[in-house]
Amino acid sequence: MTPDHEADALREQAPPYTPPPETQRLIDELYREELREARAMSPEQKLLLGEELFVYACSITMAGIRNQFPEADEAERRRILEQRLELQQKLRALS
Repeated sequence: MTPDHEADALREQAPPYTPPPETQRLIDELYREELREARAMSPEQKLLLGEELFVYACSITMAGIRNQFPEADEAERRRILEQRLELQQKLRALS
């Protein structure tokens, strides 16, 4: 095979996954339950959960940064995280 053919193979996409009907019903019910719980929350609870989610996402990103830059100290890793957050804001502003 030629390298061009291999590049074309990388562009192929797998067919979308469709779960079995029983699994899909469970997924739908869990989603409806999440919606009911979210609608029942006060604005204060939603704000606190949003902050908790942000802190969790930052901790996952920091773990990735530690893996990508093992030689970086904590201050450098935080600087990288801040750069990524700033980049994300710029990208959001473009869309």
